[in-house]
Amino acid sequence: MSVYVGNLSYDVGEEDLRHVFAEYGTVKSVQLPTDRETGRVRGFGFVEMSSDAEETAAIEALDGAEWMGRSLKVNKAKPKSEGGGGSFGGGGNRRRNDSGGGGGYSSRRY
Repeated sequence: MSVYVGNLSYDVGEEDLRHVFAEYGTVKSVQLPTDRETGRVRGFGFVEMSSDAEETAAIEALDGAEWMGRSLKVNKAKPKSEGGGGSFGGGGNRRRNDSGGGGGYSSRRY
């Protein structure tokens, strides 16, 4: 299991994050997703530590802590959902001329 770290500064690097979490145990890996177009860090990351106890200690110590001018959001990472990114809904059955579709984006404002 890994730890989700949110509200990170866009200036953070993997070594910065590794150094902070190393105070609570052995860091196995650090991932900082970057924006495809800009290459900039997206403001969140994942840290994998060598034991659940180390992860728990890091979460308890760092959740809500101020670091690099930001208040961190730290918790257990949720498993990645199957199927990847979001969808804008499905289409209707075009052969029967259904107007139905599955949810998706609506231009109506509420």
